Formats: sequence, C-alpha cells, structure tokens
Amino acid sequence: MTIQTVFLYCALGGYVLGSIPFGLVLTRMAGYGDIRKIGSGNIGATNVLRTGNKTLALLTVLCDAFKAGFAAWLAFHLVPADDYVFFGFYTKLNVVASLIAGTLGILGHNFPVWLKFKGGKGVASAFGFILVTNWQIALLAFGIWLIMAFAFRYSSLAALTAAASVPVISFFMAEPVYALFYSFIAVLVIVRHHANISRLLKRQESKITFKKK
Repeated sequence: MTIQTVFLYCALGGYVLGSIPFGLVLTRMAGYGDIRKIGSGNIGATNVLRTGNKTLALLTVLCDAFKAGFAAWLAFHLVPADDYVFFGFYTKLNVVASLIAGTLGILGHNFPVWLKFKGGKGVASAFGFILVTNWQIALLAFGIWLIMAFAFRYSSLAALTAAASVPVISFFMAEPVYALFYSFIAVLVIVRHHANISRLLKRQESKITFKKK
C-alpha cells in the first residue's frame, strides 16, 4: 500500500466519522425535533443549549469532540511511525496520518454529505482533534475560550479568539507540521463564523444563557 493510499484511507475514514451529526441525532432522540429549526439553525452544542437542556448540550460537545479526536487517535496508532518529510517538514508518517484524519473529521462535521453539506462550525470537533494531537495546546486554547466566554458571554467570540490563538501557540510549542494543519483549522473556524462576526460588529450577537426556553 502506497503512502498516498494510506493518507486517502485516513482522510475518508476521518470524514465519515466527522460527518455523524450528533447534535441533530441527540435532539431528535430527546424529543426536541429538528435542531436546525431552533435558534441559529446550527447542529452544534451552542445551539443545542438553546433548547434549555444542558445535559444534551454537554453530550453533543463530547460526541462532536470525540469523533475528530478518535479519527486522529486511530490513524496515529494504525499507521507506522516511520520518518517522513511532509512539504519540507521532517516528522513521522503516523503524525501526518493523524493530522489528516482529524482535519477531515472536522471538515466532515462542517460539511456532512448526509445533510447536503450543511453542518456545524467545527469548534468542538477542532478542540477534540487538537486535544488528541497536542493536549498542551488544546488546554491553553480552552483556557482562552473560558476567559473570553465568561468575560463577554459570547460563545462565538470565545471560539474565534481561541481558534486564532492556536496557530500562534503551536508555532512555539509544536513541530511545524502541526502549525500547518492547525492554521488551516483556525481559518476554517473563522470563515464558518462569518455571520457571527457580522452580528458581533453590529452588536446583535446572542449571548450565552442558561435559561430554559
């Protein structure tokens, strides 16, 4: 099996795992109907929280984080740890396979084929992916998210700030190949929040609330 074939399998496996719409499945199982008809219409945990069910929102976060992280973990342990050069960066074959699988898991969450490529924004999936591939960077990013979320109560602003910080942190704390993939993920998260950015600038963005509706 060629290296390109290995990477292709990792990409496909990661995408399929990432495309499982847990937010939609869990809310329907709980009797809330189609989560896409509630709040922002997103299938992510923040919109699930708008149902007023904190447990369901937590389960969505965990499942969404698990799928991309599991894809990365699986690829890392199934692919040999041979020396490899990726775009001029010296690393290991299983590291690249892991980063590819996790990245495609996030893309699967954002653009699931089962929902006509209309998925979530990938924040939880990105966190799970980074947690598995570099837990130190993930914890620092989570700390930034918490500070921003509690200070301003805007989930989107917290996510944007945390996402933007990851490539900067990874530049100092990880191999260059990590920074390469993390930069792509950060750009993806920011682009997916374009509507939120517009509402933030107009001061029309919804704040985090824990009240039942």
